[in-house]
Amino acid sequence: MRFVGIDPASKTGFVALAEAGVVLREKELTGLGDKDPKRMSTLIDEIIAHIRKGDIICIEGFPFDTQKAMFAGGLHWGIRNALFKQGYKYYEAAPNGVKKFVNVTGWVGEVGHKKRLKGKDKKLAIKKAVKEHFGFVHKSDNVVDAYILAEIAKSLWTVESGIECLMNAGYFPSYQAEVIDVILNPVAKP
Repeated sequence: MRFVGIDPASKTGFVALAEAGVVLREKELTGLGDKDPKRMSTLIDEIIAHIRKGDIICIEGFPFDTQKAMFAGGLHWGIRNALFKQGYKYYEAAPNGVKKFVNVTGWVGEVGHKKRLKGKDKKLAIKKAVKEHFGFVHKSDNVVDAYILAEIAKSLWTVESGIECLMNAGYFPSYQAEVIDVILNPVAKP
């Protein structure tokens, strides 16, 4: 069994972890060429080629503030459609939930003097948090996010495998428990 994280982007982060947490695969996937639909189609094929039967998969949810909304939407739906057609189930973690899982809020500083992290500063904060939480380091932001998603997949599997008492016993820090709970018990919007 592997735990897989997928961070969809033009350079898609892909990470597969073993049950013991050992990184089996860490890669940035790009597809072929730089023109769509070939690039997107081959990228989706490349992602699916890395998936194995029995993988527990977590994919990052749709981005809300992207300059390339058409590509992002097409890629996100394309990956989900391909996973569905192959019979793979997957969890979805909101972009803010991915950051929250490693206790990054997007803000720094004391109350009343907080500063919003943007761009490179936010990515560096996430990389630092992943290193502190899990000891994982990679040069690609996309692979780092995919690593978080793989850890989320592992945590979701742990909880759904009947070890749910871990949620109540403080096994997960509160910020991770909140992310797990939101994914497993989504609140329907009116």
